[in-house]
Amino acid sequence: MITYDWNCKTVDVYLDKDDHTNVVHLVHWLVIGEDVETGIKVKNIGIQPLETEDIVDFVSFEELTNETLISWTKEAMGEEQVVSIEANIALQIEDLITPKSMTITIA
Repeated sequence: MITYDWNCKTVDVYLDKDDHTNVVHLVHWLVIGEDVETGIKVKNIGIQPLETEDIVDFVSFEELTNETLISWTKEAMGEEQVVSIEANIALQIEDLITPKSMTITIA
């Protein structure tokens, strides 16, 4: 079984936008997948822009949590991309557990 830990704590903000300060517009995400049985870990990183044109329920920067940012990031990505990221991590872990290829050097 593989567990996935999403970290979305690093963000870029607009300092001032539409009467709000520190408006998050870009999330730097890190996903670490760990095979529970073997302890093998693989990480994947990226960035995800967020829509900031029509802010309805503004959350101040001081009130933001990793869970809120994960939710916004996954929503902006869409389910297909989230599944793809986690599937890619799972494949990398499987390749480390059961390699199909390796590099060797002759003497």
